[in-house]
This record gives sequence, structure tokens and C-alpha cells, in this order.
Amino acid sequence: MMLDRRALILAGLSLTALPALAATPVVATDVLGRTVRLSAPAKRIVLAQGRQLNALGLIHPDPVSILAGWGSDLERQNPDGIARYRARFPAIDALPLVGDGGTAAGFSLEQAIALGPDLVVLSKSLAGTRRGPGDLVEKLETAGIPVAVVDFYLEPLRDTVPSLRTLGILIGQEEQAERLIAFYEERMSRVASRVADAKRPSVFIHAHAGGYDCCMTAGQGTFNAFIDAAGGRNIAAAMLQGATGQIGLEQLIGADPDVYIATGGTHLAKLGGLVLGLGVSETDATASFSKLLGTPSLKMLSAIEKRRAFGFWHLFNDTPLHVVAIEVLAKWLHPERFAEIDPAATLAEGARFSAIPLDGTLWIAAPPKP
Repeated sequence: MMLDRRALILAGLSLTALPALAATPVVATDVLGRTVRLSAPAKRIVLAQGRQLNALGLIHPDPVSILAGWGSDLERQNPDGIARYRARFPAIDALPLVGDGGTAAGFSLEQAIALGPDLVVLSKSLAGTRRGPGDLVEKLETAGIPVAVVDFYLEPLRDTVPSLRTLGILIGQEEQAERLIAFYEERMSRVASRVADAKRPSVFIHAHAGGYDCCMTAGQGTFNAFIDAAGGRNIAAAMLQGATGQIGLEQLIGADPDVYIATGGTHLAKLGGLVLGLGVSETDATASFSKLLGTPSLKMLSAIEKRRAFGFWHLFNDTPLHVVAIEVLAKWLHPERFAEIDPAATLAEGARFSAIPLDGTLWIAAPPKP
């Protein structure tokens, strides 16, 4: 049925009512294969985990404006990112909290329902398997609240593109999401084509390096996928059954990987670990990395002796911009194949999508021997 503009005016309807009348339902499929239907693009979203703002802020110019509430975990995990959101979007401080969101017990189902959202976004780790009484998806659906499950962490190489596409559709930013997806897929394909037939060096990822007892690392999880995509072989994948875990120093020295890679963040500053991230100066990053590489036990690794030692921001592990980290890793592992590739340029292009500035030292390499 066609709506005549003059007829609407004569009927006493203001032209400002037209957008509401023109609102069309949106339908998307989330990473669990569920169909999510909304009567219109979401404007009152609850992020069960605040970290999902990392993705939302890449496809919406003002992601805070479409939130009804969110998890408090991002304040704990990425205070520097939160500071940038506060500077640009002061309304973020008025958003109601729905718990930490790090675990099912930390997320407050009751608070989320009370906010009357038109969509709740759950990470796959929090959503679980849709089996059993603890299923948040089923409980929210029973309360009449649509739920979309996304993932940028557990299986990022498989789920990043469909998660971005789902969010783009559900918030009415499909074109922006598709532009980001095109950027992501082009960069990932570029890396894949260059490492396809390369010999894979052995790699050790030292997670939260310098802040805890040696050595936290990635087993089958996120960083393992990064290493594989970058043309490396994660030595801990054969040692650990889960996504993350700890291996002994003796195991590490015995394996003696070709390449040592540490992850760091500002959360490690007080612990004396590797400091990388938003707002971190090159001077501070270099000082913390030098201290780490000077650790007597780590100095026994031939990778450190040969200066095949590197570090990157730990929080690349839960953002679509992990494509930058993978490109950095690939350049470290296969410098001859990526000589003309500039990850800083890739970051700059990715930052054009971001609602906040992405300044700071996000990766670092050991200097050559004098």
C-alpha cells in the first residue's frame, strides 16, 4: 500500500511521524544459527558483556546512543578504551550496569530484563549451548526479549564476519558493517595467500607476560588461531586441552620455540609486566619489554638470544581488528614474504571505522643485537 504524503498531512499526521511508519522489520542469523527478528533496528540494546562495544564501535558512529545498559567488564579489562569513549560520548557514564558479564553468574538477568531492551547481545561464551536451566538465551526469550549471539573471541576466524553482519543488520548499519567486512576479508586473504606454502616456525605465546608466574599461554584458543593464520605453529597447542592454560618453564625451555611472542596490556603495569595498549608511549612499552626479555629464565630461550622476540596488545583477542595482529604476526614470522606490508597502515585504515581513537603502542619487537 502506497502512503500519499498529502493524505497523511490532511489526516493530521506530522511528517516527523514518517520514519516510525516507515520502520521495517529486520531479520538476521546469529552465530548459533538462530533467527533473530526485530520489528525495527534496535535502539535499546543491552550488551551482556561490555567488551562487545569493541565491535559495535566499529559499525556505529555513536554506539553509546543505542545502548540501554551494559556489562561492567570493559572497565576492568580496558580502562584506556573506556576513557576514550567517555571523552567522546559522556553519556556512557549514565548507562545502567547489568553485572560484570565475565561469567553467567556475573551477568544479572533480572537487571537486563528490567531495562526493557529491544535486543540483548550475548557473547557465545556467555550464551553457552542452549541446554540446561542456566541457559540465558532461553530465559531472555521467555521474557519476550530478542537475543543475538555473537563471537569475536572463541572462534574469531570463523565467527567474526557473521557476527559483524548480524550486528550490522540488527542496528540498521548494514552498509557500514559490509565495508568493514570487505576490509577484514581482503587483509585476511592477503595474509593467507602469502603464507600458504611457507614453512611454519614454532611459536610460543606468553600471555600476560611478566605479570604472573611463567608461563600462561594459549592452547586451542584465540591466539592459537592467530598463529595458525599467520603461518606459525603454536607449541602449546599439543600441551593444553583447553583454550588457555599454563605450562612449566622446563617445558618451554625444552621446546625452545623459534619465535617468542608476549602479550601485554596496561593491566600489567602495576605487576611489572609488559605494558602495551591504547595511550601507551613507545618509551614505556620499550622499557617494559626490555625488562621482560632480561628475565633470567627467559634469556635461556634461543628465540630471545637471536632477537626473534616480539610482543602485542593482549586485547587484540576480542575485536574484529585482530586482523591487524595477525598481519603483524605474519610479518614477524615471515619477514621475507611481508617486506612491503605495513601493519601500521592496516591499523590506520581499520581505525577509520572506529568511534574512538586507537593511539598507543600496540606491538613491539626486540631490537637487533648491538
